[in-house]
Amino acid sequence: MTTLPPWRPLLRGAREREGRSPAARWLQLATVAPDGTPRVRTLVFRGWADGAALDLLTDGRSAKPAELRQQPVVELCWLLPKARCQFRLRGELLTLPTEVEWEERIRHWQGLTPAGRALWGWPEPGAPLDDAAAFPAELKDGTLMPEHFQLLRIDLAQVELLELRDHPHQRRRWTREGGWMEERLNP
Repeated sequence: MTTLPPWRPLLRGAREREGRSPAARWLQLATVAPDGTPRVRTLVFRGWADGAALDLLTDGRSAKPAELRQQPVVELCWLLPKARCQFRLRGELLTLPTEVEWEERIRHWQGLTPAGRALWGWPEPGAPLDDAAAFPAELKDGTLMPEHFQLLRIDLAQVELLELRDHPHQRRRWTREGGWMEERLNP
């Protein structure tokens, strides 16, 4: 059984304070483009793979997979407005064994709602808009998983929590290298 890092219950509590708000599942992923410039986009949290690895899904036709192949180190920012806190998660894209990756992709695909799967039935992200293109609202159960449905498993090495409730704000950091021991920081 995996021992949970001490920041995981804090993150769970902050997400619970968001209630049914979609913000409880949205986090921003920062990557580096091939030209060295930064890229940030919002993804949906899909669950924990273990104590300090989380799953995200992406369209393999987007720029993210190529950026991550070039530079697998990322930072995620999870702003939880009702909890008035921000988690900054630093880690690296894991390369999974082919069979494990396939099984995990299938598990995630089957766990999506028909509306959740619909995004992978849309035309290529970032391509010129074709008004005649189909943007399905749903992909029914039993729809085959497209090749461009990709899993991003991020293995976290550092987590910071910035709590915005009090004066002064409170900031803490945990690192895998430090055994997930809490370190208090200036905000």
